[in-house]
Amino acid sequence: MSSTESAKPSKLPPFDAADPLGIDDLLGPEDLAIRDTVRTWATDRVLPHIAEWYEKGELPGIRELARELGALGALGMSLDGYGCAGASAVQYGLACLELEAADSGIRSLVSVQGSLAMYAIHRFGSEEQKQRWLPGMAAGEIIGCFGLTEPDHGSDPAGMRTYAKRDGEDWILTGRKMWITNGSVAGVAVVWAQTDEGDDGRGIRGFVVPTDAPGFAAPEIHHKWSLRASVTSELVMDEVRLPADAVLPDAKGLRGPLSCLSHARYGIVWGSMGAARASFEAALDYARSREQFGRPIGGFQLTQAKLADMALELHKGILLAHHLGRRMDAGGLRPEQVSFGKLNNVREAIEICRTSRTILGANGISLEYPVMRHATNLESVLTYEGTVEMHQLVLGKALTGLDAFR
Repeated sequence: MSSTESAKPSKLPPFDAADPLGIDDLLGPEDLAIRDTVRTWATDRVLPHIAEWYEKGELPGIRELARELGALGALGMSLDGYGCAGASAVQYGLACLELEAADSGIRSLVSVQGSLAMYAIHRFGSEEQKQRWLPGMAAGEIIGCFGLTEPDHGSDPAGMRTYAKRDGEDWILTGRKMWITNGSVAGVAVVWAQTDEGDDGRGIRGFVVPTDAPGFAAPEIHHKWSLRASVTSELVMDEVRLPADAVLPDAKGLRGPLSCLSHARYGIVWGSMGAARASFEAALDYARSREQFGRPIGGFQLTQAKLADMALELHKGILLAHHLGRRMDAGGLRPEQVSFGKLNNVREAIEICRTSRTILGANGISLEYPVMRHATNLESVLTYEGTVEMHQLVLGKALTGLDAFR
């Protein structure tokens, strides 16, 4: 008998429909503990209420939810120091998956807080800014938002019209930002604006803006059909006077906001698979119990084909997210690879939701099941933090060496 044959296990473990590829074997005890903790919190705290919140278009008790998420260590989770958990990228990704399995709005709350607002301050801020804001944000006592997108400028942030001009030692900030998660409940906003700095006379800088500053307003956006259980706002800055130390000292040009977006997009790679998993599980359970023509619909070939195809894309997407997480932990994750993950996983997650809806039939449109809610949420996730077309062009440029953006 060869050494290879002797090393083979005597008995294979049973097939696990929830983990058909054995991906959990790639996770350590701490990874699994973090995942299970977040899953339990989302199951107990969000799932019993999310259909009602979504139907009413509100997220009541958001400040309490933020404090609870802070106590879990989920805010600024992969950052070090200042009260942050210092978790690995994979652990943060697992948390995003479990949060979005509950609802994209909850994952967006965490993502904007930690991967955008806190990340910007942590990476580009002064020590004074970090000490002032990060501990309270990590605890969920202070909610943050991130102001980049404008009414007329989304995919082309270089064209932003929000402007900051010098007035002695101070800055005067004027402009509008649009589609800002957490905006109307935030205590601090990281706002990006054009300035007269830079060789071309128009250098983009980031500003840490207390939301109680005179001239700052954040009216909430209503009448949404997606991300309804999420606070979305406009930011209006009418000659907001800021001290010299409000500027992020280490962020100059678009490199600053784009690096923040790349960090947040990484969380979406994982989170979108949470929405897909919840929809797939709902369809699988339904197919096992719903009877037509005298037997469960899961026993028909066409339904099994749908389930098999969804399982393929779901677990391939989780493997992709895991791979990117390991690369981030090793310090080797490129922005183009994040685009690869967001483009693939969100697109496949939407298709999984749509196919799940067909298995549930008319019940698929009911809020008694999560499928339609996840599908409509993912329509927003598909286009925020980089549309499909922008990520295609990022990859196209990387593949060809030719810039097709302009």
